[in-house]
Amino acid sequence: MEAVMEKQKSVNSPNRQYPQERTRNIGIAAHIDAGKTTTTERILFYTGLIHKMGDVDDGNTVTDWMEQERERGITITSAATTCYWTQKDDGTYKAFTGVPHRVNIIDTPGHVDFTAEVERSMRVLDGAVAVFCGVAGVQPQSETVWRQATKYRVPRIAFVNKMDRIGANFENALNDMRKKLGAYAYPIFIPIGKEDQLRGVIDIVNQKAIVYDANDEVGLKYEVTEIPDELKDSAKQYLTELIDAVSNKDDEIAELVIEDKPITAPVLKAAIRRLTCKIELVPVLCGSAFKKKGVQPLVDAVIDYLPSPMDIPAAQGIEPGTDNKVEVPSDDNGKFCSLAFKLWTDPFVGKLVFFRVYSGKLKKGDMIYNPRTRKRERVSRVMMIQADKRIEVETTYSGDIAALVGLKNITTGDTLCQEDFEVMLEPPTFPEPVISMAVEPKTKADREKMSEGLQRLAEEDPTFRCFTNEETGQLIIAGMGELHLEIIRDRLFREFRVEANAGAPQIAYRETITKPADGEGKFIRQSGGRGQYGHALVKIEPNERGKGIEIENKIVGGAIPKEYIPAVIDGIEEAVSGGVLAGYPVVDVKVQIVDGTFHEVDSNELAFKMAGIFAFKDAAKKANMILLEPVMKVEVTTPDEYQGDLLGDLNRRRGKIVSIEAKEQATSLNAEVPLAEMFGYATAIRSLSKGRAAYSMEPFCFEQVPNSIVATILDSAKNRPAART
Repeated sequence: MEAVMEKQKSVNSPNRQYPQERTRNIGIAAHIDAGKTTTTERILFYTGLIHKMGDVDDGNTVTDWMEQERERGITITSAATTCYWTQKDDGTYKAFTGVPHRVNIIDTPGHVDFTAEVERSMRVLDGAVAVFCGVAGVQPQSETVWRQATKYRVPRIAFVNKMDRIGANFENALNDMRKKLGAYAYPIFIPIGKEDQLRGVIDIVNQKAIVYDANDEVGLKYEVTEIPDELKDSAKQYLTELIDAVSNKDDEIAELVIEDKPITAPVLKAAIRRLTCKIELVPVLCGSAFKKKGVQPLVDAVIDYLPSPMDIPAAQGIEPGTDNKVEVPSDDNGKFCSLAFKLWTDPFVGKLVFFRVYSGKLKKGDMIYNPRTRKRERVSRVMMIQADKRIEVETTYSGDIAALVGLKNITTGDTLCQEDFEVMLEPPTFPEPVISMAVEPKTKADREKMSEGLQRLAEEDPTFRCFTNEETGQLIIAGMGELHLEIIRDRLFREFRVEANAGAPQIAYRETITKPADGEGKFIRQSGGRGQYGHALVKIEPNERGKGIEIENKIVGGAIPKEYIPAVIDGIEEAVSGGVLAGYPVVDVKVQIVDGTFHEVDSNELAFKMAGIFAFKDAAKKANMILLEPVMKVEVTTPDEYQGDLLGDLNRRRGKIVSIEAKEQATSLNAEVPLAEMFGYATAIRSLSKGRAAYSMEPFCFEQVPNSIVATILDSAKNRPAART
């Protein structure tokens, strides 16, 4: 114990208000409408940060502060906020009593169009609360956020919400987690009653009941009592299962079980915490955020089981220009290192850069270094963020999430560090846009403002792209879905006062090859005096799906001088982005530059760049090129009587039915459908089911376009170049 205390002292600055072991950086993530924002709002109320609870339906929640979020009742941008929680002394929290913990919360969007917000949040969080709907269980976007948390090795606890709703079933949701997510999930709380009879929850670890006062509308009054007689056996059974599950993975508990010694609540808690931090166990809680039941135990569980910055492995980066790994331990006294994970344009203070401090501390007036740009900048203002409010601070420490004002030439994923501690942390990765449309300003006055607005929005959102189509001069915007582009247009109008006309959404097709081929490119111009000469030979072959473009220099013996190789590579990259078949970007190809010739006088970089373009296009034409289209994973939830009609409609849309699951109140259809066939589906599903069915979709993969419709796409690409991305 003394060694632990000594370690905590050594990594914590004496000036910081809340030591690292009392800090939690958590995210709330889930499918659309599972109740993330409502859960966050309740947490902020019970921790005393706000004095009146807002509701999504009323448009007055703290973390949904954008106008568009409040109008639509959805979360669009991840909002950071900080609250403080003091655990109550109920006989098991003596070590914590009276000392508050600081909890930094990021409320993330559920809609797949804003998946970048979840991705970048997961990259910098230490733990997550995955919220599931007690009626629907695990839904498609639940799987996506779970995969994102797994990718960044984020420990998590699960909260089964909406246990007050008709059809809520805790056991079904738990089985869904185990089956669909492969989660080693075990309840630490179970509900008392369900649907409109939900009265509270049972604490499995402490074998106590928490019963809420039915007359208290804000959920502050509850009583910790003995478990009702009719639920005692069930609670004991769950405790036995929990101890078995923990003993399978934790040696300390296994030893106690083998020796048949009693396992006290604090000992079991410590073991659950160890396994949760190692991502070997998912503790499951339940309740109803809307009805204000079970939220306080959730905050306790965040403190008890999710890691502090000290409980997770040290962040790892690489030394720029090498493969040398560099460890960045969470230590206030270490050298400063942080990751910029989000950019945001604030109407009052300008560009905000959200960053997570991994090591050291940062004060106003310090110099910071960006290894990507190799530039230094002085820090003028440091802020802690409370949703849409900004609080200026003097210093930020290891484990803090904060924002800087006024940095130049910075992008999402940049590392900010001390100049004598050059390291690049792994940036978050983002999916490619799947949909695009042409936009044009309504008036000449709007043109300049629109260009600036789109540039700022593209800086903020890594899944949003804007560029000019060279053939038509049209401005193209590309993103993750119709809603994404609609919100971008809305923000242009509200934040930048730009009115824009938009074309119909277009699909972001891709091109690839199916067999190896060789290509030759020659660029020879003689126009009196010095000419131009470039000559390159390339080999291309299909790459694994999703691996992208790989270009290798295989030139030996100086057939092409070293100084011209980058120009050939530039030419190949330009040909790849411009496409060969129909002007769509080429993906998943390995390219080798194998030979070429040069002229002592006439060769130059431009000539070899053109040779690279011609060589790649020549090879691609022989490599049996095909078109790829984005395919979406679609889940439709429908009453049984409309199942046949909806299945028929999905088949007509070239959908592949993956599974049909019967649930208590409805049927769930899972399918893979090309995005091109999903336009207008919201209207179709409403009319086919009299408004009773619902659906959600997310990008799944790129698949070959059937030959029967390739010709139509090629014709449309020629007639409407604006569709290309």
